[in-house]
Amino acid sequence: MSRNAKLQAEQLNVLRGGEEVLSGVSFDVASGEVYALLGGNGAGKSTTLAAFLGFLPVASGRVLVNGRDVGRDLIATRRAIAYLPEATALYEHLDARENLDYFLQLAGVVRVESDIEIALDRVSLAHEARGLQLRGYSKGMRQKVAIALAILRDTEILLLDEPTSGLDPTAIDEFHDLVRGLADVGKAILMVTHDVYGACQVADRIGLLRSGKLVAQFAAPAGGRIETETVHRAFSAKTNP
Repeated sequence: MSRNAKLQAEQLNVLRGGEEVLSGVSFDVASGEVYALLGGNGAGKSTTLAAFLGFLPVASGRVLVNGRDVGRDLIATRRAIAYLPEATALYEHLDARENLDYFLQLAGVVRVESDIEIALDRVSLAHEARGLQLRGYSKGMRQKVAIALAILRDTEILLLDEPTSGLDPTAIDEFHDLVRGLADVGKAILMVTHDVYGACQVADRIGLLRSGKLVAQFAAPAGGRIETETVHRAFSAKTNP
């Protein structure tokens, strides 16, 4: 495992309803890195996130956040993480600023108005949209508010669950640029996705999950990207690479 790993799974096994849904999964995510956990429906991607968040018990193996065992130090490990679910849980009747202010108060994080504006600038949310209720927002706009919240909380680690699902191509590119920028300032980012192209576009490393097992890993060359064709071939194969 990396010496500066922020997230570590070590021979992780997780059961659901008595059935094994993760089997011997091991990987790590370092500061300044985007790691994409790639797989189809039922591969175990969201289960992996749930294990890191302490939502599911670990049958065997370990999940570590900043070197701490999640099962033994749940409060401290959750404080280090900002989690972006596929369906972002924001309030429809509040505008972007009000949502951010409310959730920051819940988290016990003190930020002034200028901090909120700077975060919204970083995610490129249009000024004219910031005072509008979220009921009129597109999914891409909601994602920007959620990422602004993560920026304002200033956690070391981000967990992203199918973050580009339902976004148009322009919004996907903007989101990937934003995620890449967060990694470049030292955040450790674990993204689960079924989008091969998107994973190759943004990730430093990719782990391929199939039926609860990590069957392959891919790393970007220095200054380059992971080759989409290679990953797609492995993703589409009926047997393990």
